[in-house]
Amino acid sequence: MRPTRSSLRRAAVIAVAGALVTGSLLGVPAQAAPASPASPDAAADLATKLGDRAAGAYADSNGKMIVAVTDAAAARQVRAAGATPKLVTRGADKLKAATDELERSAKIPGTAWWVDATTNQVVVSVDSTITGAKLERVKAAAARTGGTVRIEAEAGVLSTRISGGNAIYAAGGGRCSLGFNVRSSSGVYYFLTAGHCTNIASNWYSNSSQTSLLGTRAGTYFPGRDYGIVKYSNQSTVQPGNVYLYNGSYQDITAAGNAYVGQTVYRSGSTTGLRSGSVTALNATVNYAEGSVSGLIRTTVCAEPGDSGGSLFAGTTALGLTSGGSGNCSSGGTTYFQPVTTALSAYGVSVY
Repeated sequence: MRPTRSSLRRAAVIAVAGALVTGSLLGVPAQAAPASPASPDAAADLATKLGDRAAGAYADSNGKMIVAVTDAAAARQVRAAGATPKLVTRGADKLKAATDELERSAKIPGTAWWVDATTNQVVVSVDSTITGAKLERVKAAAARTGGTVRIEAEAGVLSTRISGGNAIYAAGGGRCSLGFNVRSSSGVYYFLTAGHCTNIASNWYSNSSQTSLLGTRAGTYFPGRDYGIVKYSNQSTVQPGNVYLYNGSYQDITAAGNAYVGQTVYRSGSTTGLRSGSVTALNATVNYAEGSVSGLIRTTVCAEPGDSGGSLFAGTTALGLTSGGSGNCSSGGTTYFQPVTTALSAYGVSVY
């Protein structure tokens, strides 16, 4: 049977197509595989390495890491590392200049500030005590930054008395929450809590009647930072390396890490139990009545008096110690946390 003209044309098309496919496989250079998605730590490290050409990193609503950058070359580096670049006008140097201005001119109890990487600004929050001349002083400082600083109202009063984990009682009165059990390389057991707690007393107890001694203060740091360490009096008992979830169960803690903006986190404390929220800023400075603390994690997690020193964590990773904040767990609030990695490094101990 003789082939028709149409069948010959189809055969020619198939033959040409086959040649094109073969040529595309053999004659065109292979494209580089896309980079694996950057981890939060990798994105933060990249932002640090880029210096003044970057302005922070954060996770978007899908969990993808965004790095704010000021130029196209930095954006290419971010893409190559597996993160998503966002072009902004202010680099780390301009943001630091703004926080330096606040440090000089607006360091008033009741104020707090942090870099908001999502808007490329520095935010200064003012609580309900910042009125009149105090508020005008903050406004004047913000105005001198040329739009780099924006002012936000904070519900309630910023305080360290917001008060993971279980209650601990200070000699002479006062209740805080245990943060994380830790141990030294030689096997000595301690626990971490807030420094404004360990400033109160040397001896700490597991009951309000103060008949069961937990341990004795081995170090404290507040203000400036907000962490302290207590050495267990009974070293023959292995302390559990977990956090109480206030539902009859516990979360095992196996590592310590750095929080990132957009991360979902949990807090355990002796007043309000287990609460959750998200990280909204890092390296925040808070001006409490008792003194200023810098380098804090800012979150939407609520807390109340007695929760101080309690655990901030995500899964099996320890993140922070409850420092202070405003609001409560009825109407909501803002809570700040001392990064736990700073305390671990200072005292040469680790979670387990």
